[in-house]
Amino acid sequence: MPASPHSSPLARRTSRLGLSLAFGLLALTACQKSSAPNEAASAASAAASSPDGAASAWLAEPRDPTPTLATQAASTTIPPIVLQELEKAKVSPDHVALLVVPVDGGPPLVNHRTAEPMNPASVMKLVTTAAALDLLGTSYRWHTRLWTDGTVQDGTLNGNVYLQGRGDPKLVVERLWLLMRELQHAGIRRIGGDIVLDHSAFDVPAVDPASFDGDPLRPYNARPDALLVNFKTFTLKITPDEAQKQAYVGLEPPLEGVTLPATLPLAEGKCARWLNKLAALSLKDRNLIVPAEPYPVSCGIQQLTLAHPAPEQFAARAVAGMWKALGGELAGSIREGTVPEAVRGRRPLADSASPTASEIVHDINKFSNNVMAQQVFLTLGMEHSGVGTLESGKQAVTQWWQHRLGDTPMPDVQNGSGLSREGRVSASSLGAMLQRVWRTPGMPEFVASLPIAGVDGTLRRTHTAFKGNAHLKTGTLKDASALAGYVLSETGRRYVMVAMANGSNAQSARPAFQALMEWVITQPVASSGSHS
Repeated sequence: MPASPHSSPLARRTSRLGLSLAFGLLALTACQKSSAPNEAASAASAAASSPDGAASAWLAEPRDPTPTLATQAASTTIPPIVLQELEKAKVSPDHVALLVVPVDGGPPLVNHRTAEPMNPASVMKLVTTAAALDLLGTSYRWHTRLWTDGTVQDGTLNGNVYLQGRGDPKLVVERLWLLMRELQHAGIRRIGGDIVLDHSAFDVPAVDPASFDGDPLRPYNARPDALLVNFKTFTLKITPDEAQKQAYVGLEPPLEGVTLPATLPLAEGKCARWLNKLAALSLKDRNLIVPAEPYPVSCGIQQLTLAHPAPEQFAARAVAGMWKALGGELAGSIREGTVPEAVRGRRPLADSASPTASEIVHDINKFSNNVMAQQVFLTLGMEHSGVGTLESGKQAVTQWWQHRLGDTPMPDVQNGSGLSREGRVSASSLGAMLQRVWRTPGMPEFVASLPIAGVDGTLRRTHTAFKGNAHLKTGTLKDASALAGYVLSETGRRYVMVAMANGSNAQSARPAFQALMEWVITQPVASSGSHS
């Protein structure tokens, strides 16, 4: 069989890394421990030993050794300022893991409960994005392709249109508009057949978007899809004009089957009540429904970005809505299917390329975008095994981890985004990974993707005297809080920092994490912290 013209970059990259095509899945047991090796310990083994090296037999060529940095360090005391903040927040040190270690080697400055597997929340995105930059490459792009069959006569396509998704994490409204315009540039004004949407690159189970936290309209609850259009979200724009006593209503993208009034009358009233009714009606009808009552003046200008209440219908509604908004006609239906082999063998009518992997990773980490992280995770699985599944994604990350980090205890990555109650990783394993990534070709792009304390991303509102000294990924769930990345001290030395808290008041630990960051920044070359 001839090689595919779109041969897998991951297959090529992993071949260069010396990974075997026959994959042996190592159990995802980040909590596994065994006897300590009689060699220098890495950040991962500073608190816990690694499992045996049996997994190396599954690899065709030698993998990287388990990271070694310095003699195994004893647990350290928590810096007093950090301990004070924990006590103030009523967070027990027994529910916290803290690690500070030089990025280029040396004993940890702080090493508290670092062997304990904990839920890192969105800090798990660091594992997914590090693997992606290393395996896919920083210049990797996703492609969404458009084909037609049949002939065009007098503006009518006597055939079907095929739109194939390959996991693009950022197929936004503007790019969908351009794809539909390509049809018009080909002289097509009316589609005589169907629009066929091909989602087959991913195979993920259907999940109730309300299952995680009971809030299915939140954009962070959007689920991955090989043909992910605009993150499965829409933006409802309402702009009141008190002089005209009306509010103007707009929707992006236009959605098939959604009819909105151009204006709403204005009246006095409670904004929350109107917005709650909007959500209730939309969830009940599984479509966007605007309340048929005046818009409260107290709401002001609203730009509501919401996940669609029927996410499985969103791509079809958005594609058909955009085509018709551009004046196109559709005689047939819009349906799911696959691109026939004979059609797929021809040159596409249009090929929309995504931003590069480094740009995608930037958006994921700066803004903690869950569905984009899951798209990347499934793409790793797709490039590894042909189809993106949760299992193939885990297999790809496992192979990468074993090759780069040897026997360092593995994380349980779940869906790769951190939006999970079951995901686990130890601070020592995460610290070892951050040290290893520092020595990979994709390091500059990886570090640049992390929020900068006091400057941008999810850390833009951090009030600190040391703006710009830390690149750290945040993670927050109801019962988990984490902060991890790289911190530059005033002496010019750079450190890996990992801080995690689990428990009912985990979010209260964030000031203590910031205190740890600032403590690291002000450290002299040699730590004066005591050891217990």
